[in-house]
Amino acid sequence: MTDPSAAEAALRQRLVAIETYRTYVDGEPFVSDWLTVDQPMIDMFASATRDHQFIHVDPERARAETPFGGTIAHGFLTLSLLSPLAFDALPGVERTRMGINYGFEEVRFLTPVRSGARVRGRFTLRGITERAVSLQSSWEAAVEIEGAPKPALTARWITLAVLEPPAA
Repeated sequence: MTDPSAAEAALRQRLVAIETYRTYVDGEPFVSDWLTVDQPMIDMFASATRDHQFIHVDPERARAETPFGGTIAHGFLTLSLLSPLAFDALPGVERTRMGINYGFEEVRFLTPVRSGARVRGRFTLRGITERAVSLQSSWEAAVEIEGAPKPALTARWITLAVLEPPAA
């Protein structure tokens, strides 16, 4: 989804009450649609991070000099894809004013993502901490590669939803 208004409308359809959200802890995972990680995406990330190592941006040299058979995505590119994959898959909580990326407790890069591969996110809610006007969520997250036996990465991701105060 590239149209921001369409993406926001899709998210609004997945808003749930806090009571429903609580039931997701240790429940079934939420899984995103597939996303293609192509060479233009990798090249744009290389430009943004100034990481132009040949394994990412030189298909001929990467094919000849690496065991990957071509270029691979940066690990941090794969990690950053958690945001759009989560936006595609996860429910939102009613009364959320804004969402904040709070951080990670653990990230492991397990399998390189080759240029042209399709990835998707798999998210399991492992815990929540409720406060008066916020909700902190702890997600077990993985970026899966289509057809690969192991994920590209696994992480424990913490997000924070800042909530509107309850109506009086």
